[in-house]
Amino acid sequence: MSKNDKVEELNEELTENQEQETEATQEVEQPSQEEVLQEELAKEKDKFLRLFAEFENFKKRTSKERFELYKTAGQEVITALLPVLDDFDRALKELSKSEDAEMFKGVKLIDAKLRETLKSKGLEQIEVAAGDTFDAEVHDAITQIPAPDKKMKGKIIDVIEKGFKLGERIIRHPKVVVGN
Repeated sequence: MSKNDKVEELNEELTENQEQETEATQEVEQPSQEEVLQEELAKEKDKFLRLFAEFENFKKRTSKERFELYKTAGQEVITALLPVLDDFDRALKELSKSEDAEMFKGVKLIDAKLRETLKSKGLEQIEVAAGDTFDAEVHDAITQIPAPDKKMKGKIIDVIEKGFKLGERIIRHPKVVVGN
């Protein structure tokens, strides 16, 4: 073999080695089609799970908003009827002084029916009496007057207007006079 033949042979070997390296490099750089598909599938699964979680949160949020709206709508009607209950209390007080027992009895029946209907919808009267301890979270102090005795300091002297709760929420605080 001549020098040229050896050089040519070495060049061919070098070219083959370079081709093999290029193929090996391409195999490492380019993932197989299966790997590409699995990666895309994983991305789509992640997207689906996020979308599903977002939809579940949306359902919960709208359900809660609908419930709050339903509760609020009922609260507005019941709050609007509270002055009617006050009027019934005043009417019954005056009718008890009159001699017309039948009218008193009729108004008392209507009052009882209205109160029962509102109670079935969740309305409760907040029980407050003279001598109870004043609580700023529950009671609304209209005024303070000197206490008749030391035991009545910081206590409720008189109840001006009844308070009501709808469920656990106070919709009208009882208006009271407090001793100081």
